[in-house]
Amino acid sequence: MNKRERVLNAMNKQPVDHVPVGFWFHFKGEEAKGDACVQAHLRYYRETDLDFLKVMSDGFFAYPSSVDVREPEDWYKLEPLAKDHPYFTEQIARAKAIVEAIGAERCVFYNVFCPFSTIRFAYPDDLVMEHLRENPNAVLHALDVIAQDQAYLCEKLITEAGVDGIYYPVQGGEIGRFTEEEYHKWVSPSDLYVLERANRYSDNNILHCCGWAGDKNDLKIWKDYPVKLVNWAVHVEGVSLEEGRVLFGNKASLGGFQTLWDATRREGILYHGTKEELQDYTRELILDHGKIGLLLGGDCTIADDLPWERIRWVVEAARSL
Repeated sequence: MNKRERVLNAMNKQPVDHVPVGFWFHFKGEEAKGDACVQAHLRYYRETDLDFLKVMSDGFFAYPSSVDVREPEDWYKLEPLAKDHPYFTEQIARAKAIVEAIGAERCVFYNVFCPFSTIRFAYPDDLVMEHLRENPNAVLHALDVIAQDQAYLCEKLITEAGVDGIYYPVQGGEIGRFTEEEYHKWVSPSDLYVLERANRYSDNNILHCCGWAGDKNDLKIWKDYPVKLVNWAVHVEGVSLEEGRVLFGNKASLGGFQTLWDATRREGILYHGTKEELQDYTRELILDHGKIGLLLGGDCTIADDLPWERIRWVVEAARSL
């Protein structure tokens, strides 16, 4: 069984020879954009022998809006980007170059943030939240505009660049930020608009329920999102791979390894375990869950300074069962 077959079978809960493995991290400096970014992704894949590659959207976090938002009504000034904007063309070119290099041998997924995350990369979180509660329709207009652009990006990444699917991080579900009703009224529509466009062109899209910085989420707000595979922060949420399988309606699962980190903190067996400990932990994850419908990876991104040898240890252990 080759890597493509292994990953697609796992996502579709079909038998696999080995449980697939994939980890990812943010590239920075010169490797965040252009050909250097492409080559960095390819080098990482080849040196770790991962089963799939998730391409990061580094360099394109902030939505390129020129609108100066001070009052809630200013959100109405946002308009969709031109289709030839570098925000689209450069990300599509990045993905296409990677797919052309390795896509025949394995699956490639591309990271596209949900509109609620995207708007908060471009504007202060407290401003977005203040205006959302003061004049929700104005902010919802902006989210709709961004959703149109993210949906178009998904379409072109799949149809032109040739990625196998979208890795779709959702945020805003932290306990205390919204009630479940507020989330589904204000945030879910833009989430689902993008997902539904991605699903039109690929059946193999991945939902990432982001537990960045250790903030627990109300995971059930995302349990019915239409995706093939779900990745959540097992160690932040306290929800195991087995428990999550039940919560998300028996969808395939991705995760199992603690990757929470910031500028000063590295936690978990992936960072500190011996080779024997890390490989024993990997095999235990597989034995506890079973090989059907499982892909191994992190709660979120790994640290960019994690020795790649440690990733290879996980890959070796997964292929030993």
